[in-house]
Amino acid sequence: MLVLAATTLERIQKIPKEIWLTLLIGVAVIVAAVFIYRKLQGANKIWLTIIAAAVVMIVGFQWVYERNEPKFLTPFVDKVAPFFPSKIDYNKNQQKGPKM
Repeated sequence: MLVLAATTLERIQKIPKEIWLTLLIGVAVIVAAVFIYRKLQGANKIWLTIIAAAVVMIVGFQWVYERNEPKFLTPFVDKVAPFFPSKIDYNKNQQKGPKM
């Protein structure tokens, strides 16, 4: 049994620090979300809906503008993106110069 514990400890030590940092941040985000959810349970549902909609819209528009959405949302953003401005279109228009 001691041999198995030693090999497991060696494997854990070989894991990069970035993985541990990402895992720690993920756990902190989940704990913060649960904490915020419990605090807001007694709040007015209309305000919560308005705030949630604003956050979703800000994140969504940022994804469309920067095109840095998660891979599983790319098909949806591809359909929505032509209706909104994007960084790529803005840069193309800036290189052309003003219309005369």
